Amino acid sequence: MSGSFLGDAFGGRGGNNTPGWPMSNILEGLEQLRTQFEQKTASTPRMNKGDVRSAVLSLLLEQPMHGYQIIREIEDRSGGSWKPSPGSVYPTLQLLTDEGLVQAEESNGRKTYSLTAEGRAAAGDETTERTAPWEAAGSRDGGRMTALPKAGIELAQAAAQVGRTGDKEQVAQAVEILDEARRKLYSILAQG
Repeated sequence: MSGSFLGDAFGGRGGNNTPGWPMSNILEGLEQLRTQFEQKTASTPRMNKGDVRSAVLSLLLEQPMHGYQIIREIEDRSGGSWKPSPGSVYPTLQLLTDEGLVQAEESNGRKTYSLTAEGRAAAGDETTERTAPWEAAGSRDGGRMTALPKAGIELAQAAAQVGRTGDKEQVAQAVEILDEARRKLYSILAQG
């Protein structure tokens, strides 16, 4: 990131350390931050097809689930670094059904998938042989591009909300907090 985000939006250029600069600069800077984090997150490597199969079997070993629950659970367990698409999960579920490893039961307009006896044996074999696929997804980047972008985006959203709805004093307090957070982040790098 060039110095433009911290420099322009938060008074780094020209020594302006007082609140009161145009809110559009803050919002523009926050948008730059959000965009950069989203670009980094989007560049996360894709998982292998076998990883989807293994993840589905592992999750269904724990309990029956419908497709959306499987997608959400994989995303949660990987810390957001892997969210398989419906286009990879549902065909995998169909293939596992065709292989006799999974059975589907329809209830309330949704198919809930569970393992058959053969599926339990296959899932047991896969889970003892290797690490859960969602753990591998988070470890590929050492967790660097999962938790940090999420926290940065959430911070940017909170700051933008204060900028839109806060009064002058609240905005000044938010600027002070953000300035302190920036200093603390740089101190982390200075320690290493």
